Order: sequence, then structure tokens, then C-alpha cells
Amino acid sequence: MRICSLLPSATEIAFALGLGDDIVGVTHECDYPPDARAKPVVVRSLIDPEHTSREIEEKVGAFLKNNKSLYTIDLECFKAAAPDLILTQDLCDVCALDYHEIARAAQYLSPKPKIVTLAPRVLADVLNDIGRVGQATGKQREAETVVRELRERTEAVRERASSSAVRPRVACLEWLEPLYSAGHWVPEMVALAGGEDGLATAGQPSARI
Repeated sequence: MRICSLLPSATEIAFALGLGDDIVGVTHECDYPPDARAKPVVVRSLIDPEHTSREIEEKVGAFLKNNKSLYTIDLECFKAAAPDLILTQDLCDVCALDYHEIARAAQYLSPKPKIVTLAPRVLADVLNDIGRVGQATGKQREAETVVRELRERTEAVRERASSSAVRPRVACLEWLEPLYSAGHWVPEMVALAGGEDGLATAGQPSARI
């Protein structure tokens, strides 16, 4: 199988399932595990990462206001990768290439690849997505093992945290200027580890504060 992973977390999932050799394309942000950095980059950002936090925020706002994507796909590199499967997301317009652009680019491929979109909002969704990638790639058994081990680690953390009388208040930030709270599964992770997230609600998107 030839896989293009257009989302860093999906790349990490694929490697965890033993699919590293099958990955033929990634994004500029896919840097874990380290072997992912050696893969062909088929998606890049249109915003210079050297800009300040405030400048990037302003450029992102301008792109979204004009219904423009923040990312671009290298169509020639994408064609050369000739994926059978594309892993992407449909949760956040800022986090990755727009799904519709991926679908349009896939029209240039023959045969057309299968597209699997991930959209986790809570921690359970993250684990379920590992199973979905496993099912799409014939790695169901490996996915079950990874999910079981992650559940065991989560439960071990929960048990250890429950024995503490101290529950520190925690602020998790996704952006600094302006400030954005970390959303979705992050508040849930804080609670599991024994803290209280004072800024966000589990399952809700990141928000400007």
C-alpha cells in the first residue's frame, strides 16, 4: 500500500502501526517519529513560519476571510507518490490542507485513492481513529494492540493522579499572540493527569481568550 499522510498525527499513527515503509508522502510538519522527516513532502504552508505570532495570526485571518487555504499541495510530487490511501483531517481549517482541495488533487490520480478523514474531538475519538487507520490499512491487530497499550497507560496515570490531594489549575495555550486556549481533548488530558483546566472545556475547539 502507498500512503500519503497529510496530517502529523496520522503520520505518527501510521508509523505506530508499522506502516512507515508504506508512507510515500507527508506534510512539512510531519517530524515524528524522526524517520518521517525523510519522506517526500507533498504539502507545505503558504505562511512563513519565521513571522511573529501576531503576524501569523493576521495572515491566517486574511486567508480565511478570503476563503483561501493556508497550505498548498505539490501536485507533481503528489502524482509521483501515487497513493492508494490518503490520511487527512476534517476538523480544523487552520491545522491542515482543506479536504476539498485534497479531493480535487486526487482526481488527477488513477486509480483514485481512498481518503480517510480523522476528526477527533475527545480522547476516545483519538483512540477510535487509530482503529480506523488500522482497518483501512489491514493493520487491525496492530491497531488493537496500540489502543490497548494506550488505554493501560491512561488508566495508570488516572490511578496515580487520583491518589493526590492536590489538583493544580492548569492553563494550556495553543497560541501566544493573541492567546488561544487548547481545546478538544487537551482539557480531558489535564483532568486525567490530576489537574483542572481553567480555560477550556473538553470536546470544544480552541478559543481566543
